[in-house]
Amino acid sequence: MSTYFVHQDSIVRKIWSKADTILFIFAGASAEFALNRSVDWLYYTGRLPADPLGRLFSTVDYSRQIIFSEDTAALQSIDRITAIHKSVEASRGEQIPDEAYLEVLYMLIDYSIRSYQLLEQKLTEMEKAEVFEVFYSVGKRMNLVGLPGNYPDWKIKRHKQLEDNLYRSDFTPDLYRQYQKHLGFVRYLLLKQAQVLVVPQQVNQLLLLGKTPWLQPVLFVYKLFRLFKLHNLLKNAILPAAYINQVRAMDTAPNY
Repeated sequence: MSTYFVHQDSIVRKIWSKADTILFIFAGASAEFALNRSVDWLYYTGRLPADPLGRLFSTVDYSRQIIFSEDTAALQSIDRITAIHKSVEASRGEQIPDEAYLEVLYMLIDYSIRSYQLLEQKLTEMEKAEVFEVFYSVGKRMNLVGLPGNYPDWKIKRHKQLEDNLYRSDFTPDLYRQYQKHLGFVRYLLLKQAQVLVVPQQVNQLLLLGKTPWLQPVLFVYKLFRLFKLHNLLKNAILPAAYINQVRAMDTAPNY
């Protein structure tokens, strides 16, 4: 009998099998990346500023490979991610600090929870802990030093990270210029509004995103459309045509 890295009735599978939720996860992460102290590593290969949407879908695919795969295949995916980063380190002649990996894992945990609660319903403390456990297992496989041992410890470390480790650098405005360049003005505004809804207060303040989310009533209408199976009409109108099929594919559990 097959065993899976993430059990089949896990809340994490539920979160990551909806395109809407995934897009909000990466709206939040795209904001926080711009304030990350290790953002220079994202610029080193040139992939993120050159193609932020492509990088998004590449990251989504790797995440879903891990979440929906059998145990052995998921571990192989994690090992491939580690190997890719090792090759970047060798090219640059420096080591990516464990803190940089931890910050990415913290984002995936936090924005998975925030996005699902924004779009669907509140999670129990047990379900939130389950989200933590999945990404803790990823970090453990990567042999990261400094992993919090449980969900309560993670909450403490996440709060400290948000208070102490975020800052505006020269990369911050440049990354946002790249978002606007690749998304176009209207979609760029939608991205920033999604960020207002989902990011922590500390991220909002540093990025000056504002406190009035005019996307909130739009989100309400979108949820009504979803009840009547009309939400894809709105989604198709908002998304770049080149990525519509990839976004649609997120609405199903992949068969890896």
